[in-house]
Amino acid sequence: MTAIGHDVRFASSDRGVQLSKMRVPWTRGATSGVLLVILGAWAAIVPFIGPYLNFAYTPSTNTAWVWTEARGWFEVAPGAAAFAGGLLLLTSTNRAIAILGSWLGVAGGAWLIVGPSLTDVLDKSIGTPDPTSSTNVQALEELFFFYGVGALILFFASVALGRLSVQSLRDVAVAERRAAAAEAAAPAAQAAAPAETAAAPMEATAEGDQYPPPRAAAPPSYGPMTEEPQSPYGARPEPPTYPPPGTTNEPTYPPPGTTNE
Repeated sequence: MTAIGHDVRFASSDRGVQLSKMRVPWTRGATSGVLLVILGAWAAIVPFIGPYLNFAYTPSTNTAWVWTEARGWFEVAPGAAAFAGGLLLLTSTNRAIAILGSWLGVAGGAWLIVGPSLTDVLDKSIGTPDPTSSTNVQALEELFFFYGVGALILFFASVALGRLSVQSLRDVAVAERRAAAAEAAAPAAQAAAPAETAAAPMEATAEGDQYPPPRAAAPPSYGPMTEEPQSPYGARPEPPTYPPPGTTNEPTYPPPGTTNE
């Protein structure tokens, strides 16, 4: 069976359609994401490193890393938007977030193309290509700073947006296979859970506590019931007997030393 037929067989379930609505493979926008990151970084940084390459706009054609408000609005901001959109396309598997990244790229590319025409309206000055350069170099500077790089960003972001806006057959098939693999792995995980629980040692719930608690010490044994426990202060004295030994408790009559006469 071909790859297409394999995808059709798996995509026949409504479950795959539902699962693939918000989840896409990260490779769907990976190529566009890489290109947006590169182009966005270039658009944002080229006005500052251009003098190193003899490729710059006024007012600082010979000095690098010169900040102006116009450069921030018309070059750094759209370049940063395209860069962020590319990162979202590279890292996200959520369809909504990836589409947001595409729209950021579209906005950044469009602003690089339209922005230079609005400088007079916004009372900003982006400068002009280096007047000491040739006509061909000045044309390249306009393309590499604004119009050309903006058009490329807009193109790749639009391609990513179109691919992400369509729920393709491949998305449905991938979602169905992922769900089937998860269902197959669930019984094995449930069977392994009790064994791990039984093998895991019980830990103390609080400091000094033990489970199960230790057995209480057995009470001391005093021997047979006929014996009495020994006192820690020595032997207990025997109680006195009355009458004293060797005497009788019966009176004698008549008393000794008298006669019965």
